[in-house]
Amino acid sequence: MVPSTRRDFLRDVGRGMLVAGIGTAVASDLGFSTAFADRGPEALALGAHEALVELIRSTPPEKLQPILIAKLKAGEVDNKKLIQAAALANAEAFGGTDYVGYHTAMAMLPALNISTQLPAERSSLPVLKVIYRNSTQCQQHGGASKATLVALHAAEHSAEGDMGVKIRDACRNQDLKAAENLFGGMKNASPQEMFNAIQPAVQDDINVHRFVFAHRTYGLIGLLGKEYAHTLLRQSVRQMVDFEVQHKRHNHGDNPIRALLPKLLDQYKLAGKTPGKKELSDADVDALATTVYFGPPAKSADAVAAALADGVAMEQVGEAISLASNMLCLRQGSGGNQWRTHGDSAGVHSSDATNAFRNMARNTDPKHGICGLIVAAYHSASHNPFKTDAYPLEDHRKSIKATDSAGLLAECEDAVKVNDQGRASAAIQIYGEKGLPVDGVFQTLLKYTISEDGRLHGEKFFHTVGEEYKATRPGLRWRQITALARVTASAYGYDRQDKHGFHAPGYEEACKLLGVTA
Repeated sequence: MVPSTRRDFLRDVGRGMLVAGIGTAVASDLGFSTAFADRGPEALALGAHEALVELIRSTPPEKLQPILIAKLKAGEVDNKKLIQAAALANAEAFGGTDYVGYHTAMAMLPALNISTQLPAERSSLPVLKVIYRNSTQCQQHGGASKATLVALHAAEHSAEGDMGVKIRDACRNQDLKAAENLFGGMKNASPQEMFNAIQPAVQDDINVHRFVFAHRTYGLIGLLGKEYAHTLLRQSVRQMVDFEVQHKRHNHGDNPIRALLPKLLDQYKLAGKTPGKKELSDADVDALATTVYFGPPAKSADAVAAALADGVAMEQVGEAISLASNMLCLRQGSGGNQWRTHGDSAGVHSSDATNAFRNMARNTDPKHGICGLIVAAYHSASHNPFKTDAYPLEDHRKSIKATDSAGLLAECEDAVKVNDQGRASAAIQIYGEKGLPVDGVFQTLLKYTISEDGRLHGEKFFHTVGEEYKATRPGLRWRQITALARVTASAYGYDRQDKHGFHAPGYEEACKLLGVTA
């Protein structure tokens, strides 16, 4: 009757603490006796997070939310602990291979960041929103009884050769066992070494999710600690193998970037090149952004490779690609789809992807940063450029009556509530031209990022815009804020199925339980 291992002992202690915290009746109702019994020797090591991970994975969202809010009020957990546990619950449940699962994982760090920008009484709303979504998908995936990611016991692999290329090739061959074994051999490597090792595979296609998911899982290491680095980044390896499986299943050929990238590296002698420090003028950055925007993709990638070969700093090249992605947000207005610029629209996807590549370039070896920026340019231009003028149009500007800070923000907010993208972007563009503080815009639009579902992308895009605004020169960066206003107006009231008239699931209940207005 005595637990046979230290892990068994700690698991029983965790179960006892959880039952004590939520009560035996609730624990029985939620099926925790079964959930914990199912965690065998192959289960992931979750450490001090285990009890909270099991709570999140085992509990339907409508029951979970009151429990978590009670724990928040009692001081038993905070927003950081909730996101830590949610990230591990997501990893164990989905292992990087569930569409909604990895979208939810990508929103976790942005949600935590957003929570720090809110008054204390409202700070948990974005965190609760992403956990509600996570719990919903966990339940649809089998709850705590079904784990996708289990402990990995990898075979030893030779250190000879480029590990990144080996992992990339295993992914290309759809060989999950080989890819996992290769990456498993890096368990004792540093997080940066692991991150470098997956870059060739990350850059091997132009699927936005492989870029952003890799970037966000690396960011979660900073939240959870390096002891979880292998578990977190392993998800990205599994995701990329799964993408290849789906790719072949639908008879899709290899993306042209696979042949183009080595060709450009050779043509411009970029292999092993030390990145330059040349700075560009505003006009030159804008010109490179325009070239990247209009494409076609191969020309955009070539332009970026040429700039890097000429010694232009990677930060400045990334800035131009970011502005090209921003053009997709502001110029959308043709083809009958101008009503939705939120969610998986060209501008949002491209902006998030470029943001991910810029961050990865800062956190990997220069050779990967150079390759990543070339792929980022190709990806941005792979969306057909809109031929229309950028929002706001002159008619949109003429509709704005206010001239002061409060009035312009109020007009933007009114426009958001009726999905008027033109007026919302016009109010914010004029606000910026007057040199008014950007924090006013962020605070005005933040509440709608949290309250609306917006096809899973609201938190990520808000975070992207905040980072890209800071990383873009003063003369050009307000475009990012104007795009945020437009996308926010587009998302208001829409759920994941693009049905109108809905807040994000669980939002109103969370507000009620926290005692704040919805």
